[in-house]
Amino acid sequence: MRHTTLPRLLCGLLLSCAPALQAQTAAITILPAGSQPTAADPSHFTGSAQVESRFSQTTPARLGGGLVSFEPGARTAWHSHPLGQTLLVTAGEGWVQVWGGPVQTMRQGDVVLIPPGVKHWHGATASSSMSHFAVAEALDGNTVTWMEKVSAHVYGRNLLAPE
Repeated sequence: MRHTTLPRLLCGLLLSCAPALQAQTAAITILPAGSQPTAADPSHFTGSAQVESRFSQTTPARLGGGLVSFEPGARTAWHSHPLGQTLLVTAGEGWVQVWGGPVQTMRQGDVVLIPPGVKHWHGATASSSMSHFAVAEALDGNTVTWMEKVSAHVYGRNLLAPE
């Protein structure tokens, strides 16, 4: 009797766990490559840029991101992130600049850590395309505050003195 009780007990445990296992499997979402919007909002970008593989989590998770590709000369507008942003440069060479600070060059393989609330922009250099994977967390549903565009004058100054 002892031998038949243990298998029944195990079987009962497995069956009672089955709905939980199914629920865990059902919660996985795969966003196929190319299935998300790719056009960068022209009110937030100058030049030719694409946003791909965009993702965001639902509450209580706060993480979101996407692959952003910039043609030479393309860049974001000035903006900030309430909880900061991390950029992982996947191709090319680009620039990143904090308001009032020097332009800094970022290259394939670099990781750029932008602190919370810091006004900045990033994009390709004038002569190289650049792609990065951008990751940020939402605070009260907000991941970014967009501001004015980076002027041609400010961007052009970077041609003279990039880091």
